Amino acid sequence: MSIAPPSRSAAVSPDSSSSYTGPLAVVTTLFFMWGALTSLNDVLIPHFQHVFNLKLAVSMLVQTAFFSSYFVFSIPSAKVIDWLGYQKAMVVGLLTMGTGAFLFVPAAKVPSFGLFLTALIVLAAGITLLQVAANPYVTVLGPARTASSRLNLTQAFNSLGTTIAPWVGGLFILSAAAVAAVGPVEQAASVIKPYVFLAVALALLAVLIGSFKLPKIESAQHHIGEKVSDSIWRHPNLIFGAGAIFVYVGGEVAIGSSIANYLALDNIGHFVSASTNPDAMLRYQEALRTATKYISVYWGGAMVGRFIGSAVLQKVKTRPVLGFCAVMAGLLVIISVLSNGPVAMWSILLVGFFNSIMFPSIFTLGVAELGPLTGDGSGVMIMAIVGGAAIPWIVGKTADLINAKSYGGVIYGQGIHYALIVATLCYLYILFFALSGSKPNSERHARS
Repeated sequence: MSIAPPSRSAAVSPDSSSSYTGPLAVVTTLFFMWGALTSLNDVLIPHFQHVFNLKLAVSMLVQTAFFSSYFVFSIPSAKVIDWLGYQKAMVVGLLTMGTGAFLFVPAAKVPSFGLFLTALIVLAAGITLLQVAANPYVTVLGPARTASSRLNLTQAFNSLGTTIAPWVGGLFILSAAAVAAVGPVEQAASVIKPYVFLAVALALLAVLIGSFKLPKIESAQHHIGEKVSDSIWRHPNLIFGAGAIFVYVGGEVAIGSSIANYLALDNIGHFVSASTNPDAMLRYQEALRTATKYISVYWGGAMVGRFIGSAVLQKVKTRPVLGFCAVMAGLLVIISVLSNGPVAMWSILLVGFFNSIMFPSIFTLGVAELGPLTGDGSGVMIMAIVGGAAIPWIVGKTADLINAKSYGGVIYGQGIHYALIVATLCYLYILFFALSGSKPNSERHARS
């Protein structure tokens, strides 16, 4: 069945009298902030393991709570955009994020793992609104043919945030003083300063975004009550794209969340020798402080890959680049799981480089040809980020089961080493999407 094309183009091409460089630069700051806050979860996970004496699967509830918000709040966020427009929705998202960051203070004062999860849900609700607004805004802020390149460039600054935040957060949250603190109150209090700082920064950024004159892009937005002769469910590339976002985020977050625990293993990172510290548990906890610094290497690879990818995608079509990266990421995970020492360590860290172009590429392919339904399609795509809630928990649970069966249930068993093989299934689906699932209706109907 043929589908009537939208009456307005979803892409806005700049002309000689207008430039989108300024607006793009302003919106890029949002990508940096939500990247920084998201990657701090990778530091919180080992921190909460120690503070609240948690197993791997339970500590992964940090990601479950955080990324479940994407599923719950994405569609409402799309409606907020219909109601307020892209710019005001970004401001509301920033203020919600600031509220969530500030809630870390009472959570640390108690302290309560449940309250921390609540704060993360509020924080993620704000990021969800920001993502639903900012990703399609960047996609349509210029020519359609360079949409993937443009979104890769802004996502590179998202990766800059994910690279810097774990390193800085580890210095404050997983400092030697915090680990050596006697009680859980003193240990938990190490999160207060960094999150209060972030809450203030988010409030100031909300003022900046609210006062800046961002161009309105009516072609990629429809208003409440407006009739549109199309449906997001008539675009298979969107449906398959949502699945690709689900497994991509799930695989990426599962690896990022596991890096500290993974590299702290004696046979992987070997950061502390048994002769220096014969107690296995204390050796593992000491190694964690070094291992968290390598989280920045993983996300830094994504940053470098996105800058390179932005240039490559100016010349090469998105789908073959996405397929190549999916194959390489899957192979690197397999190599890491089947090896030990530096090979296992650096192959898993290198996955970040090939993850780099996946999200922006999947996103732009998924919302292609949606026209005024771009905002609603974005809501569906961002909702699929809930994969970051499900797949890390599956990996953590698998690791706990392996540890319980073969290593006496200790958290520093080899379970996480083998459980990461789950990520290869994610990259197989992304390969399918790149080769077939991403075809827009114009291409599908032309060949039918």
